[in-house]
Amino acid sequence: MLSALIWLPMLGAAIAGFWPGTLSPKLARQLALVVAGVTFIWSLVVVSQFNPQSSSQQFLEFVPWIDALGLTYHLGIDGLSLPLVVLNSLLTCIALYATNDAIQRPRFYYALVLTLSAAVAGAFVAQDLLLFFLFYELELIPLYLLIAIWGGARRGYAATKFLIYTAISGILILASFLGLVWLSDAASFAYEPLRHHSLPMATQLVLLGGLLIGFGIKIPLVPFHTWLPDAHVEASTPISVLLAGVLLKLGTYGLLRFGFCLFPEAWASIAPWLATWAVVSVLYGALNAIAQTDMKKMVAFSSIGHMGYVLIAMAAATPLSLLSTVLQMISHGLISALLFLLVGVVYAKTGTRDITVLRGLLNPERGLPLIGSLMILGVMASAGIPGMVGFISEFLVFRASFKAFPVQTLLCMVGTGLTAVYFLLLVNRAFFGRLSENVTNLPPVQWADRGPAIVLAALIVLLGLQPSWMVRWSDATTTGMAVSPNALVQPVVKQRIAQIDNLK
Repeated sequence: MLSALIWLPMLGAAIAGFWPGTLSPKLARQLALVVAGVTFIWSLVVVSQFNPQSSSQQFLEFVPWIDALGLTYHLGIDGLSLPLVVLNSLLTCIALYATNDAIQRPRFYYALVLTLSAAVAGAFVAQDLLLFFLFYELELIPLYLLIAIWGGARRGYAATKFLIYTAISGILILASFLGLVWLSDAASFAYEPLRHHSLPMATQLVLLGGLLIGFGIKIPLVPFHTWLPDAHVEASTPISVLLAGVLLKLGTYGLLRFGFCLFPEAWASIAPWLATWAVVSVLYGALNAIAQTDMKKMVAFSSIGHMGYVLIAMAAATPLSLLSTVLQMISHGLISALLFLLVGVVYAKTGTRDITVLRGLLNPERGLPLIGSLMILGVMASAGIPGMVGFISEFLVFRASFKAFPVQTLLCMVGTGLTAVYFLLLVNRAFFGRLSENVTNLPPVQWADRGPAIVLAALIVLLGLQPSWMVRWSDATTTGMAVSPNALVQPVVKQRIAQIDNLK
């Protein structure tokens, strides 16, 4: 069940890249779309067979691999990884569909996108620490090449910066994994046995620190964020969709799966500092977004801020807060993918992303009225307007985090207000008013450009009106994660809350 999610895209990548003879750009795109579509359908089959009442790993696959290293091919899926696997396969389909038919070196491009999708899926279902690391590093190669070859004018700088940051991230994560296995005298890198170690607190803090910085680079959290705006600005629109929609979630997923679950005692002891770190990321990302004039860079800094909400929910470590982390990851993936798609359409039709140049794009006769309407829906969802999936995820984050960290939660709520400010600036300047003379006679937007955005907008509204469709798959898992790890997290969190009450 789970291997198919990895090896179907890998097989498609091999066919696209190494098939003998010529393969036209149109045929290569169709092949990639078929493979991605089959993978997405298969992910829905996994959902249909998944038991949402169980908090344990399901569809387990285990094959001994390299005994000398303690490495096994061990896969499993639960309520934390299931929504992310589906999101990955969905956004891969959308990114491929949104790719221009005239793209250069199409076989290589589609092979890289499918390899990227396979590596991300493998990381989400890996139940072996070293196997997770291998998939985590594997996605680095295609993403670097996708930015360096098909990116913008400064693509070399952006891709190299991304490579350096992500390489450092991988080194820190691997060092923490090796330290955990070595110091706990574990026989392998299997995830489940390592959850029951009894390392001293000081050792746990050191190992957790490596994971915090490593995954903090990937999320990214301030001050490890500087690679993200450059990567987004230089990446093509489909790659920005995957980068914001899926790849950033590798950081939050890894931090929750391996930071929180492997070191619950150490996590609880530094939880207030993590909540403060989340506030810094939220406010810094929002304030920087306000200062931008490039639409794509504004959305990129918005992602930095919204990833901070995931961290403060993880810091609270309650069943509801952990459930809200999953919702926030999925909602951000859908909303950011929609916004980057729409910015890409605006750039393709007008030749600019500068909001000081654009104006009046909602003009029904000569502008981009449908794209503008979808943009307004997207920014409303990002700002947490009721009826959208962004509202329910952010509301649950604040509701679950407030009791443990009231001050930090209130400051994060300020970030939500700032989100409305910078997106209002974007919409007001670029879409309202008289159509700018600099962007007159715009070419029409085809339904092929509108289709992916409409699908994402529909999902944002549907999941906002019916969040139970998303919640039911993760509730049992996140409840078990908050209560079960050595039964240590909840008592410590309750002790922190009692200390706060005493101070009051």
